[in-house]
This record gives sequence, structure tokens and C-alpha cells, in this order.
Amino acid sequence: MALKITAFSLILILLLPIISYPQPMGMKPWRKDARCWKAAELNLSLEQTRGLNIIQETYFRDLQLLRAQLITKRLEFRELLTNPAVRMDSIRMKYIEATETQSKMEEKAMEYLVKVRGLLSHEQLKLWCPEQEFPFFQRMMPGHGPMGPMSPKKMLPPEE
Repeated sequence: MALKITAFSLILILLLPIISYPQPMGMKPWRKDARCWKAAELNLSLEQTRGLNIIQETYFRDLQLLRAQLITKRLEFRELLTNPAVRMDSIRMKYIEATETQSKMEEKAMEYLVKVRGLLSHEQLKLWCPEQEFPFFQRMMPGHGPMGPMSPKKMLPPEE
């Protein structure tokens, strides 16, 4: 009897870390593999590495300009909101400009992912998880955010 209890305790002690391992918050991998890999982690050839570097440099240069534009538009939007003399039409137009700039940023991210995809071999594509490339990409994936899918375009409430 003591041998059975000791054996059961030993098994329980060995399995407990596996059973109680906390799942990370956020997205689960798309595939059944436990590990998702960024493109840079996929043992790229020298040619692939050079291509990835060029794609990344172009993307970050384009994104830097769009980020500056978005920050400016958001500051202007805030100024319009806090000015009681500004008409609602002006506020709506500035909001639309900001959302269009945000949309351009997301389009650039998708273009980046498509270009990276084009660099990878079939074997590398099986191991690649695009959601690992950008932190915000996880929010873009339907059903994987803390509040569910993001709506593609948010509207202001109607003017009263």
C-alpha cells in the first residue's frame, strides 16, 4: 500500500508542472506546433537574410513617416475637440484623416508580411507564424484580442 502511494505521489509530482503550466495570454499559435517562429529565426540563407533586411528597412522607413503623420493628426483632432468654436464637420474630417492614416499603417504591415512570405521556402512557411512579426498584428487577427475582433472602421456618433 505504501509503495502504491509513493508511486502515485511520484507520478503526481512529475506531472503537476505539465498539467499546471499556465497558458500565455493573447493568441494561441495558428498551428498545433508549440512554438511559432519569426522569419529571422528560420535559418535563412544569406540571400534571404539580405532580402529580409531590405524589406525591414523599407517598412520601418515608411512606417516612421506614417507614425509622425498619425501623431500630428491625433494632436490636431484633440485641439479641435477641446475648442468650443470648432464645428462638428471639422472634427469629423480630422477624425477621418486620422483613421485613414491608421489604415495606411496597417496596409504597410500587410504588404510587409506578404513580402516576407515571398522570401520563405515552403518548409520555412510551415514553421513561420506571421503574428510574431508585429505585436499589433495579434490585435488585427479576428477573435484574438481581449475584446474580440476589431472593426475595420469606427464611426463617430451622429451629430445632435
